Amino acid sequence: MTIKDKTIILGVTGGIAAYKAAELTRLLIKAGAKVHVIMTRGAAEFVTPLTFQTLSKNPVHTDLFSLTQEAEVGHISLADRADLFVIAPATANIIGKIANGIADDLLTTSVMATKAPVLLAPAMNCNMYDNPIVQGNMKRLKDYGHAFIDSETGELACGYEGKGRMAEPSDILEEIEAILSPKDLKGEKILITAGPTYEAIDPVRFIGNRSSGKMGYALAKMALRRGADVALISGPSPLKPPRGTRFIMVESAEEMRSSAMANLKDATAVIMTAAVADYRPRNTASEKMKKGKELLSIDLEKTEDILSEIGKKKGKRLLIGFAAETENLIANAKKKLKEKNLDLIVANNVKEPGAGFGVDTNIVTIIDRKGNVEKLPKMSKEEVAWRVLDRMSVEVLGERKFRIKLL
Repeated sequence: MTIKDKTIILGVTGGIAAYKAAELTRLLIKAGAKVHVIMTRGAAEFVTPLTFQTLSKNPVHTDLFSLTQEAEVGHISLADRADLFVIAPATANIIGKIANGIADDLLTTSVMATKAPVLLAPAMNCNMYDNPIVQGNMKRLKDYGHAFIDSETGELACGYEGKGRMAEPSDILEEIEAILSPKDLKGEKILITAGPTYEAIDPVRFIGNRSSGKMGYALAKMALRRGADVALISGPSPLKPPRGTRFIMVESAEEMRSSAMANLKDATAVIMTAAVADYRPRNTASEKMKKGKELLSIDLEKTEDILSEIGKKKGKRLLIGFAAETENLIANAKKKLKEKNLDLIVANNVKEPGAGFGVDTNIVTIIDRKGNVEKLPKMSKEEVAWRVLDRMSVEVLGERKFRIKLL
């Protein structure tokens, strides 16, 4: 959505994590970016230039004084064409050289010449990472405006255990997307609920639903990209929380309600995608219920209506709800929007192929308080999230930041 047709200059330096840069290149190309790779001599000792040339479909640049490369592209041309400069892995050596103005090869010269944002993904031995000289160099680059995606802690190739492992390519890709995304939601504090709730019958069994949490997690990821401060309250889900969210895991409707109310005070907008159970067992067995009778009855009671409660307390906050329907989509969604005091409602027919629980796509209709109806075609849940945030941006900021075409 944000890096399609963008030009990414990827600098690869001499560390064992250079092999991960190949996967990053693949992900960038898959996302529609144009990738030009610069390799240091050390990098070529770990991965061949042919690997990156095959993945990027562009010549790999290695030599500052190559007449052929200099005539065709040149370090100034590389610097000028970049929408973003990424160095992954960024060794202690390359960080030190850039921080101290040393430009003695194609990569450092190109970085010095570019006016594009620069993102570095450090990768090194944990003792090197903790060295005050390295830390000082990283601080200096941050002060100059260069961005970093922090190293991870874990087992390192050298056999040590500690901080210094390069971030995963998927996380670097997300950071790239965030850097190149508009920051129209900067300053907004968005509370998002996602996933199902489980209402216990006994220590083993529960009443639940088919929600995976994918829509809510996609909204959290896209909101982070656009500069928002995001709190994500999720029911049970196997999904990995987007990097940078304030993440709260809950299980039951009551736990979700409690967490939502505790985090409501600071929220400027609330997006309720969670499929909260409407009923729960009146009594929960303390021990596993054994098979016995042919018929078993469980008394159910209503759970709290979290959306209605927030609707009554929303004040100047923007409130967006979701409606999973199986019939009368528009009528039911409009009724819910009015009854819950929503600003927007996003409705889908879960019986429609590509719009149900657990899939990566959705087919939604967005309805606002004025009764305007925007029907979107089938698209990925991340694309749906982006379009919902487009509408939210209009509502929150009071102006149209993106052209929204009614379909």
